[in-house]
Amino acid sequence: MFDLDKWQEIFGTIRQNKLRTFLTAFGVFWGIFMLILLLGAGRGMQNGVGQEFADEAMNSVWVWQGKTSMPYQGMKAGREIRFTNEDLKLIANDLGDKTNMIAPRNNLFGEYTMNYKNKNGSYRVFGSVGEFFKLNGEKMVKGRNLNQKDIDEKRKVVVIGEKVRKTLFGDNEAIGEYINIKGVYFKVIGIFTTNQNQGRNEERAYIPFSTLQTVFNQLNQVHMFGMNAIDGVSAYEVENTIRKVLSTKYKFDPQDRQAIWLNNNEENFARFQGLFKGIETFVWFVGIGTLIAGIVGVSNIMLIIVKERTKEIGIRKAIGATPWSIVSLILQESIFITGFSGYMGMLLSIALLDSLRFLIESTGAELPYFTRPEVDTYVAVSATLILVLAGALAGLIPALKAANIKPIEALRAD
Repeated sequence: MFDLDKWQEIFGTIRQNKLRTFLTAFGVFWGIFMLILLLGAGRGMQNGVGQEFADEAMNSVWVWQGKTSMPYQGMKAGREIRFTNEDLKLIANDLGDKTNMIAPRNNLFGEYTMNYKNKNGSYRVFGSVGEFFKLNGEKMVKGRNLNQKDIDEKRKVVVIGEKVRKTLFGDNEAIGEYINIKGVYFKVIGIFTTNQNQGRNEERAYIPFSTLQTVFNQLNQVHMFGMNAIDGVSAYEVENTIRKVLSTKYKFDPQDRQAIWLNNNEENFARFQGLFKGIETFVWFVGIGTLIAGIVGVSNIMLIIVKERTKEIGIRKAIGATPWSIVSLILQESIFITGFSGYMGMLLSIALLDSLRFLIESTGAELPYFTRPEVDTYVAVSATLILVLAGALAGLIPALKAANIKPIEALRAD
């Protein structure tokens, strides 16, 4: 039941001790504010890393050629490993149904100027196949992707990134037009987009793998390739098979990690997940520690209040006040301070996260590995409710102490 007199007394006490009450409330406010803000920032980092992985196949394995760093079977270290077209067939046969695509990619070394009429730009050029986009995460926004006929017939066609299109064509139609790449004209058949590398991967162009090998004198050369592990097959299993096949063919120690370079997306994603679990645990540890400090401050101020009002409490009991009325008075003041300051901390932290998210999205800012800072509303509200409960417990000991004061002893207190 609402007791107006009791609340008037509580607010009167707060007004008489403004600084002390403010400092105590600020400790609780700062604890919940930092907890939610840190959780939101941690989620922003997690979203940023997730965005980098979002389009790329999680179960993909990527392989680059390298140089041996260990002697093996009488051969010295330092031998260069160079992949060929036959390696792709060899690995595909050995993996069997463990993968359903192998996508090679060669690059035209350096950045080459692409020309369209009187416009030009310097971008990286790669030779690949259509399946490469499925593994790497590029998405077609117009036209079509590279297909098997392009590969078989070594067609002079090109798929360009959205940023390349804007530079060379502006608002004009790009599909069907021809661009000059190192003196050779290629017909634009598609446009892709991607969020990877903060969108910088859109500054690329892809031509058929066989065309690049033939036109730019890279016959029977494979710089790197990627593949996926089908559902139910671990990417680790695919990685081990690749290492076994290539180490047998090129005669290098299977433990030599520099002979060939492998990137296992499944392993990378699991590593990042573990990292963020650790960050989240640390954030909770720091946040809860800060909250506890604030709650201890509430308990201390309640003890001081009880000591200051000992004589008043004695008079109350002498004229018939029940122990529960004394306990409820102290508890209500404790809950009010922790509840109000915690609620304000929650509101301000959520508002700050929302403002930051709006600023990033409205300006199109591309922060490395950070996007959409947010916090689960359930977590924020639960933390605040727990804080209120803790505030009640913080005031319980001083309240019980006040209820046990004997009137005659209280009246003698200074």
